[in-house]
Amino acid sequence: MSSAEHFKTAPEIAPPLLAWYDRHARALPWRISPSERDHGVVADPYRVWLSEIMLQQTTVQAVKPYFENFATRWPTVEDLAAADTEDVMKAWAGLGYYSRARNLKKCADVVAAEHGGRFPETEEGLRALPGIGPYTAAAIAAIAFDQPAAVVDGNIERVFTRLFEIETPLPSAKSEIRAVVAEATPEDRPGDFAQALMDLGATICTPKRPACALCPIDELCQARQSGKQEQFPVKLPKKAKPVRLGAAFVAERHDEAVLLVKRPDKGLLGGMTGVPTSNWTVRADGETGTNAAPFKGEWRSKGVISHVFTHFELRLEVFHAVVTNPPDHPGWWSDRDSLPGEALPTVMKKALSAAFPGLFRKGKT
Repeated sequence: MSSAEHFKTAPEIAPPLLAWYDRHARALPWRISPSERDHGVVADPYRVWLSEIMLQQTTVQAVKPYFENFATRWPTVEDLAAADTEDVMKAWAGLGYYSRARNLKKCADVVAAEHGGRFPETEEGLRALPGIGPYTAAAIAAIAFDQPAAVVDGNIERVFTRLFEIETPLPSAKSEIRAVVAEATPEDRPGDFAQALMDLGATICTPKRPACALCPIDELCQARQSGKQEQFPVKLPKKAKPVRLGAAFVAERHDEAVLLVKRPDKGLLGGMTGVPTSNWTVRADGETGTNAAPFKGEWRSKGVISHVFTHFELRLEVFHAVVTNPPDHPGWWSDRDSLPGEALPTVMKKALSAAFPGLFRKGKT
């Protein structure tokens, strides 16, 4: 189908999709439901922003408890701006992609200090804030402020490539998809339209075995008509992820306290808490033996743990030692029982669990 034909049929999407959304909208803790909207309830831009930052590259189910914790502890953007950065990082620990947490705090600081606690209502104004890119700016503008912004996430990409059989592979197809989404976005209820598309992709227009018989816009779907739904979106073959190597060192005192360090603010896992490691990076291996230990000791191997990041896999050989007279070190000693409350990313929890099996088992404090 040509671009001209895309634009011709795109406006037909909104009416049946919004009617479906009014009946089947997912209940989410950050969302204003269609019935609430009918009764005059308006979206809280802070909650919309918080949820969108958390949802980047993370599932709804994983985000829910984190969102509810943040919204309870810091119910306004001014509250979050006044929070201690370390407390924010601790509350974020386990959600991944930690640059989001650092930018979350920076953004709250800017909104509170420079905007009087009010988020800008335009995409342009939102994009000027830390951590807010084109997608997030469009989502906040549409959902929080009813701006007719073209919101395009992974679910919406899948829906539109199927609707119009867009054969250009992702990511090259992004500009084409955004253009047709912009044409389809209605002036009335653009935020509900965006959320309806997200719900459609999450519940019906799924990557595999989409439930086309339940789709409110199946008659407009080119891939449905040709039986090629699962062939879209077209993606280039994935490149194999490189493997990086390194070592992690779990030092324990006789009182069972464990040595922790704060990682540098810049780079992967920036500002997070962890055990000492060798100097691995996204692009280079670190040392893998006890020569990389923070100090001399009777280091014993506890095996190798693996953690997959977005662009590479990290394999760390974990060593453990009980230290009788610990030397000075730029870190701190944390009681073992306090470790679950530290701002530990998942890879560091894996390293600690190799030394202390069951440490992070659910229900253990």
